[in-house]
Amino acid sequence: MDDRPIGIFDSGIGGLTVFSEIIKALPSENIIYLGDTKQFPYGNKSKKTIIDITKENINFLIKKNVKLIVIACGTATSQALEEVKDKYNIPIIGIIKPTVMYLAKEKNIRKIGIMATAGTIRSNSWEKEIKKLMPNAKVINKACPLLAPMVEEGWTDNEIARLVIKEYVKVFKEETVDSLILGCTHYPLLKNLIQEELGNKVKIIDTGKQVGKFLEELLHKEKINGKPKNIPNYKFYLTEIEEGFIKVANNLIPNTIDNINFSKK
Repeated sequence: MDDRPIGIFDSGIGGLTVFSEIIKALPSENIIYLGDTKQFPYGNKSKKTIIDITKENINFLIKKNVKLIVIACGTATSQALEEVKDKYNIPIIGIIKPTVMYLAKEKNIRKIGIMATAGTIRSNSWEKEIKKLMPNAKVINKACPLLAPMVEEGWTDNEIARLVIKEYVKVFKEETVDSLILGCTHYPLLKNLIQEELGNKVKIIDTGKQVGKFLEELLHKEKINGKPKNIPNYKFYLTEIEEGFIKVANNLIPNTIDNINFSKK
């Protein structure tokens, strides 16, 4: 048994969608979450900058004695994971591999849409990983730079959000995709609007659920599970305090807020 916490980081509130799925899959694990709100957004930054920021966040979490790190950010996963994962002595995972492993098991998925930040789309990381396991799949990429800032502003169910989503998903309608990956962890907070625009025939892939399942298997494989029936301790660190983060935390993880310690990095 290993009672050290799992470390999670993201550029802001998007990683809470991953956090919420991890605590469903692993309800007894302690977790430390770092929201790098001061340096948000990551999507418009250079690859070098993303790598440097990722190293900073990993070093911060390692100082908190975490046993494993989840990069709960599509941009950091796509541009920095391969550069950093072998430089540390603890497992580091992102959101891409667990999601693609799930897709590869689904027989009816052949035409895949990907919504992500400009940096993630530019890296082509999703398509590369998909082609490894699903060489015959067709992949349609779409950079959606306005979505993460809208989520940070709390604009997840208003007319502006509807209009922006309507414009971004046009290409997926034209290509008649059968599935759509929400390649930025902010986007699940817009899932209902996206599904409404695309219709129920398109399967929306939420990366957080797949990360939760993958993590459960990985902890068992590495023999670093926490104690069963442990009452978990959740701590949140922000590089800049913001009210929007607390509001989203309350919505996504109700009845958990008492276990959260908000403080600056």
